[in-house]
Amino acid sequence: MSAQIPQPMRDGDSQPYWEGLEQGKLLIQRCASCSHHVFYPRSLCPHCFSEQLSWVRASGKGTIYSYTVAHQAFGPFAEQAPFVVAIVELEEGVRMLTRIVAAPRERIAIGAAVHVTFEAVAEDMTLPYFRLAE
Repeated sequence: MSAQIPQPMRDGDSQPYWEGLEQGKLLIQRCASCSHHVFYPRSLCPHCFSEQLSWVRASGKGTIYSYTVAHQAFGPFAEQAPFVVAIVELEEGVRMLTRIVAAPRERIAIGAAVHVTFEAVAEDMTLPYFRLAE
């Protein structure tokens, strides 16, 4: 029996994000005061400190900003190695830590175009992963 994947803490700031993932939507925040997009979920805009953040649907398109291949992993991730962990920069300008899935490693490169896909990794948890754009 494999170990259970650690569950994130869902709080008032992040609950809409998790609910969006369960519905197949990648939601990020946008500040009404300065118009910047914000990710990870929070209660104050990191650009202007406004509390005027609302949830918007991200395009789900982006590029690989950086990545690494995990050849060795432990606990619940041991059976999944090797896998690609990446920082993806979305079209909206925010960056998120994620995985690149279903791609030959020789095609993965910094600057490569990607799009979001959603994977249920537990009964009550869906995560946004990314695939290379064709």
